[in-house]
Amino acid sequence: MPQRTPPTPLPAFSRDPAAGEPLHRQLYTAVREAILAGRLAPGARLPSTRACATDLGLSRSTAVQAFDQLLAEGYIETRAGTGAFVCHDLPDAALLSVAGDRRPAAGGTGKRSLSERGRRLVQTSGVSRSQNVSKRAPRPFRPVTPALDAFPTALWARLGGRRLRGLSPELLDAGEPAGYRPLREAIAAHLNAARGLHCDPEQVLIVGGSQQGLDLAGRVLLDLGDEIWMEEPGYFGAADALRSAGARLVPVPVDGEGLDVLAGCARSAGARLAYVTPSAQFPLGVTMSLARRLALLDWARRADSWIVEDDFGSEFRFGGRPLAALQGLDPAGRVIYVGSFSRVLFPALRLGYLVLPPDLVAPFLDVRIVSGRFSPLLEQAILADFIAGGHFMRHLRRMRRLYAARQAALVAAVRRWGDGVLSVRAQPAGMHLIGWLPDGSDDRSAARRAEAAGVETLPLSACTLERATPPGLLLGYAAFTSAEIEAGVRTLCDALEGSDRR
Repeated sequence: MPQRTPPTPLPAFSRDPAAGEPLHRQLYTAVREAILAGRLAPGARLPSTRACATDLGLSRSTAVQAFDQLLAEGYIETRAGTGAFVCHDLPDAALLSVAGDRRPAAGGTGKRSLSERGRRLVQTSGVSRSQNVSKRAPRPFRPVTPALDAFPTALWARLGGRRLRGLSPELLDAGEPAGYRPLREAIAAHLNAARGLHCDPEQVLIVGGSQQGLDLAGRVLLDLGDEIWMEEPGYFGAADALRSAGARLVPVPVDGEGLDVLAGCARSAGARLAYVTPSAQFPLGVTMSLARRLALLDWARRADSWIVEDDFGSEFRFGGRPLAALQGLDPAGRVIYVGSFSRVLFPALRLGYLVLPPDLVAPFLDVRIVSGRFSPLLEQAILADFIAGGHFMRHLRRMRRLYAARQAALVAAVRRWGDGVLSVRAQPAGMHLIGWLPDGSDDRSAARRAEAAGVETLPLSACTLERATPPGLLLGYAAFTSAEIEAGVRTLCDALEGSDRR
């Protein structure tokens, strides 16, 4: 009679009271990992549940539950009269090498499975990644961050509570792919009255912020290798979104009248698309002149091209009404208008919108359905109530006064502390100023010194594709009190000077 194979000892097992899992689950996990790693070989005989319980100081019911789970999932098998064995044909056989060694195979890059589009997405500029919201609260002078301390949170909570208390089946459903209709109606009414657009609610498409809107435009309008005009310097987030669509970015210089249309035509007369921020250019803050606007629209009509108008910071013009949008001057339907509530209200509100020419509405909706159909309806309903109740316009008026005061505080602080190392020029709109550095300075090095001192900023050169610009730093002021601005400027100037000026 053949001698029975002795059981293989189970791996060392240390119960972990802090694990938050019952003991039978911890035992199951330890045995499963030992099997996948090859420490318990296929065909190995396991101790009986009674012996297992005795050896590990567990109750037999704990061991039985663990073994039953392993049996049900196919890691072990039982044979009548002989006990339990590790299965030869494991369900996770392909994971054996992964469990044993998680390092990439020799010569591997870890990126071999990426598509060409995936590689483009990974390789786009690191500026957008560096500007992702960190776990820390905003510090002076993080750009593109609104005044979170001045947002009417109690009012927003009241509107949200009212919606939750009367939650309707409509808001629990998926809704229209274009977005919550009352919100689209409120946006169209606001844009027609305050921004000089010509649109109706059917042209408004709700998206998850302006970045998703730019990505969607790239998917619908651009083919691999298409050339697009980008303002130089310009918004890095737009550059990343459009570059990831496979487009070739053509930098077009910006001067005191905005994007230089003649320079764009000289560099790429047949470009497929132009991206512009005409009302308050990012990052320089200049306004595109009427002559340049008309020239840009004429170019788009003649070249059968598109214009993406990103209305960056235009709501925050301190003297008089905000300037009329480029879209309102467009008789040929060549302009796609992009807006974001994340910049105007608060970043966690991932809601933005596109205003599309009528003949682009259907294709954009089709692609929106494929790439991510809906934005959350409850947030859309609260925002619609916020706009319809007049709260949005009141908030904008308050923020214009507040941002004007905070810009003035920044200008005064730089004049007080920046002699010889930093200068600024006031602008009539926006949420940041350029802090100009002395000629010959390295603004990237200056930004690193500022970061080491606890000040957040962005070098102006990070907003360029190829053209050398005068050295400067983006100084966001909207999110910070006058006291924070004063202290931040002093710290920044100390870091730039390289000495502590007490």
